[in-house]
Amino acid sequence: MEQQRELGSFSLPPSLRAKLVAAGFQTAQEVLDVGPCELSKEIGISKQEALEILQVIKGDSHGNERGSGNTVRKYTALELLEEEQVQGFIVTFCSALDDILGGGVPLMKVTEICGAPGVGKTQLCMQLAVDVQFPECFGGLAGEAVFIDTEGSFMVDRVVDMASACVQHCHLIAEMHPEEGHQAALETFSLENILSHIYYFRCHDYVELLAQVYLLSDFLSEHAKVRLVVIDGVAFPFRHDFEDLSLRTRLLNGLAQQLITIANDHTLAVVLTNQMTTRIGQNCSSLVPALGDSWGHAATIRVILHWENKQRLATLYKSPSQKESTVPYCVTEPLWKPIRFQAE
Repeated sequence: MEQQRELGSFSLPPSLRAKLVAAGFQTAQEVLDVGPCELSKEIGISKQEALEILQVIKGDSHGNERGSGNTVRKYTALELLEEEQVQGFIVTFCSALDDILGGGVPLMKVTEICGAPGVGKTQLCMQLAVDVQFPECFGGLAGEAVFIDTEGSFMVDRVVDMASACVQHCHLIAEMHPEEGHQAALETFSLENILSHIYYFRCHDYVELLAQVYLLSDFLSEHAKVRLVVIDGVAFPFRHDFEDLSLRTRLLNGLAQQLITIANDHTLAVVLTNQMTTRIGQNCSSLVPALGDSWGHAATIRVILHWENKQRLATLYKSPSQKESTVPYCVTEPLWKPIRFQAE
């Protein structure tokens, strides 16, 4: 079994492998049963090194589980196309943004929302945490959401407003189109149920963030209806207290691989927010997403929210299937409307 793999078969640094063996660890399962904090104490290493070990072992294990023995499963192009078409989307209810995304935020992919403070990144993420719960008979996914907050930006009163407006919107639809199943769905689509199915985690530094993502697979196995994982924001914990930039790069690469694995294994959308930073050129400077060029490959889709002449714009900067596009949007008060985040 994969869990009984000997540690010598993993691509671990020799010094760390030697410390594991010296402490009595022999198989992958023995290491996976220990959390990062306990592992660092048991073998006398830093928490960062413990997280790196767990990332390597879990990543290698997932990679081998995809095949039988050493055989990698083969797909036809038709099978890949069919999987792409049926995977589903979480609609943002901003029609222009949904259009440039090809229908909404896709499941089984990592989407990164970049932008300066105050441009609407957290608003969009909170809206998605509500939207993912729309009943299937109303065109939704009837899912649940995980919200990992690294900046303390989550505002539950805003979520209450959004959820209340969405419930009211569904009631209006049901009144205008009294189709079978609408009333039954509305019995459970309530403010209390929506709030009860947004699972909130507050992480204060990169160690807590990496540990939470590492433990996420077990949580998702117990909460099979989760269709959205938000990390708001991914850059904040990694922008300070890092003298070893190569370690930061390795940890970020491990984080990206884990998120891709989570999105695929649990059929959900991963949405990250990222800050902007100034890049100094020879003749000019420009705002670019934080964490460097290598991190730019982590997400499948990248959307940049920005200002131009006091107007909010959303630019689809990177997508495997949609062309680069820019659309206007605005953040509004949700009176009876189902959204805060909508097209102008």
